Amino acid sequence: MEMSSERLIEAPPGAVWKALNDLETLRTCITGCERIQEKEPDIYDVAMSVKIGPVNAKFKGQLSLLDVQEPTAYTIRFEGQGGVAGFAKGSATVHLQPQEDENQTMLCYSASAQVGGKLAQLGSRLIDSAAKKMADDFFDKFTSSFSADTEQA
Repeated sequence: MEMSSERLIEAPPGAVWKALNDLETLRTCITGCERIQEKEPDIYDVAMSVKIGPVNAKFKGQLSLLDVQEPTAYTIRFEGQGGVAGFAKGSATVHLQPQEDENQTMLCYSASAQVGGKLAQLGSRLIDSAAKKMADDFFDKFTSSFSADTEQA
């Protein structure tokens, strides 16, 4: 599975970078995320529940940040085990581009992932659709978190 997209966020690059590295923000924006804890610098233990078609799975795994170029880019590598449901692993590159308007940032990402076990038997269309929905949900919540911050100020 491969996907890429970009989102215009109504916040300056520094604020977007800070939010992308805030564990509580990530936990609340990632659908099904039950836990994300720093294990050591740039390495995190993650637990999440995922429903893809008829398969419900609880994944436990590790997320690592690589090639960190603060405050504009990094690569995320992840791998997780979902018991009988199978496994998932992959990576994503994230890049922040300042815009002419200093209070806007273009967030660009590209991701690739592999799944195995029962998940792989579901078929690529179902998996791709679920992955796209999860990414869209994340970015909708992430983007709206900046609107909420502005309203509270």
